[in-house]
Amino acid sequence: MPDWERVSREAVYANDWIEVFDDRVIRPDGQLGVYGVVHLRTHAAGVVVFDPDRGVLLVGQERYTLGRYSWEIPEGGVPLDEDRLEGAKRELAEETGLQAERWTELLSCDLSNSVSDETGSIYLAEDLAEGPSSPEATEILQTRWVARGGALHGRAWRDQRPRLTGRTPGRGPLPRGTLTAFPQVT
Repeated sequence: MPDWERVSREAVYANDWIEVFDDRVIRPDGQLGVYGVVHLRTHAAGVVVFDPDRGVLLVGQERYTLGRYSWEIPEGGVPLDEDRLEGAKRELAEETGLQAERWTELLSCDLSNSVSDETGSIYLAEDLAEGPSSPEATEILQTRWVARGGALHGRAWRDQRPRLTGRTPGRGPLPRGTLTAFPQVT
């Protein structure tokens, strides 16, 4: 099957975080078409914070793009020229004040890849130490520890929908059973 072919590209919007392109393409079926592409100027880095006694840490905040409050793993954008793990460590400290002694990369993925070129990494952070947080001015955050099953399967709170998300709208929770490396939290 033939690949997509770009005929032309026009930048239609840009800011410090994204650039939006209007591409004219030849589709794999040979027909002319259009394709809107959102280019992210950062890499998404998320952190599954695990403590054997407390469970998984979620961060809550109002998300403008979603139009609602969202419970999610600590995460943020990492400049493309910054080491992804170092960016994840920075985001964890900024949002929660936590530092971790042990880090494991769980997942590297393409996010919302039908409209965006954003890439993401999710890390597991363990052996935690408390410290001061320093969230951005736009982040009014709450944190909650939940048992592993509640965080991953959406049973943490009846009136909220915990999600493992990043900055890109449209990402849902990881599929059931994705993070199976955790010991059972009781």
